[in-house]
Amino acid sequence: MTVAGQVGPQTYQDNVQPNVGHRLGNHGELVTGNLHGRYYEQANRGHLFTAHAIVTAPVIYTTAAGTGGPLLWNGSTTHKAVILAVGFGVSVVTTVAASLGFTGNTGQTAAPTSTTAIDSVKNCYLGGAAPACTAYRVGTPSSAGNFFHPFAHLHTGALTVDTTGMQWIDVGGMFVVPSYGWISIAASATASTTVANFGLIWEEIPL
Repeated sequence: MTVAGQVGPQTYQDNVQPNVGHRLGNHGELVTGNLHGRYYEQANRGHLFTAHAIVTAPVIYTTAAGTGGPLLWNGSTTHKAVILAVGFGVSVVTTVAASLGFTGNTGQTAAPTSTTAIDSVKNCYLGGAAPACTAYRVGTPSSAGNFFHPFAHLHTGALTVDTTGMQWIDVGGMFVVPSYGWISIAASATASTTVANFGLIWEEIPL
C-alpha cells in the first residue's frame, strides 16, 4: 500500500479541500493529531471496558491461589484484550512493604477456579455491550503468573503519612492478552492487611 502525502506541517483554512494527501514525518511516518480525547474514538465505538475490584491482601505474583485483582481472563476466541491503564486507592495500609504490578500467563483454556465476583465491570460507553473477556475480583488460574511488571509501591506507614495517595498509571497498551490468556494485578510479596480499590481499563480488538 502506498501512502501519499507531504512532509512537514500543513495549514488550511475552513472549507478548503487539501490536495496533498496525508501529513508525513521526516522518516515517512503518518502524522495525526487528536481532535477529541485520547481514548474517545474507541470508547465511542464501545470497545473500552473498566473493571473495579476491592481487594484485601493482594498475593505475591508467584502464587496462583487468590490472584487478583481485577483478574481478567480472555476466554474469547474472537478478541484480544489490550491493557491501557490501571488506578488504585488504598484504604487500609499494609504490614508488609511490597510493590504492586501486573502478572499473567497463557494456556488458561477454562475459567479460573475459586473466583470471587468482580465488584463492577462496565463498557466505557455507558449502556454499551458487555466485554468478551471475563473479569473477577480474585481467582485461581491453572498456573501462577510468569512475569511481574511493577508500577507502584505499598509501604507500612499510616494512611495519615502515606505519600502514595490516589494512583493512575497509563500503560499505553503495552500488554496484550490473547485468547486463553489472563492478566491481573498482583504484588511482589503478599501485602498482608492491605485493602485497596483497583480499577483496570482495557480495549478489546477483534482478531
